[in-house]
Amino acid sequence: MKNKSRELLEELRAVFAGRNSFLDAILPPILFLLINGLAGFQAAMWSALILSGVIAAVRIFRKQSLIYALAGVGSVAIAIGIAWFLGKSEGFFLPGLISGSMTLLLAILSLLIRRPMVAWTSFIARRWTLDWYWHPQVRPAYSEVTFAWAIFFAARLLLQFSLFKNEDVNSLAVTNFITGWPATILLLVLSYLYGTWRLAQLQGPSVDEFNNNIPAPWQGQRRGF
Repeated sequence: MKNKSRELLEELRAVFAGRNSFLDAILPPILFLLINGLAGFQAAMWSALILSGVIAAVRIFRKQSLIYALAGVGSVAIAIGIAWFLGKSEGFFLPGLISGSMTLLLAILSLLIRRPMVAWTSFIARRWTLDWYWHPQVRPAYSEVTFAWAIFFAARLLLQFSLFKNEDVNSLAVTNFITGWPATILLLVLSYLYGTWRLAQLQGPSVDEFNNNIPAPWQGQRRGF
């Protein structure tokens, strides 16, 4: 149990505090939501844009990747532009609704074509051999986690759309915050725990065993998902 907790912390640290930190993309929108409720749209807009610029400057100074930093700048700028154009604060949440819809659609389509979305996200993050994910004793684990993600995305989208339709900005901001990074961290933890357990149950090859064409029985992938 202690080893599994340490393993989880290391995995989360790699995602949220590495050289290509996912936090670069999610901190500016979170700051906007917080400031908008406390000081209004103008203060929230400038706060989010300044934070995005600071994050990008730090990444440039450290000669690190700007992928997530630019994603944060872009998402905030687009959301603020739409809110400004519509003249309504709830317009800030429209890009999130659109991206949430696209994510849900991609998750469903990936399941239909038997190439689960979670496998692709793992491949992008870990660069494991892509064909390993499609092994018949590996793919079910990623399909099942993708299905769970699709349920989460659908539930969140329905709730957000209902609040957006009713122009309930405060509730929408709170909902976006709770279903944002806190829910994302919980989803990642549960996905990792279930995924690693399921891989063990499936008794498929590890990445190294697959790459080296080692015949069964396999030890399986003992860490990482």
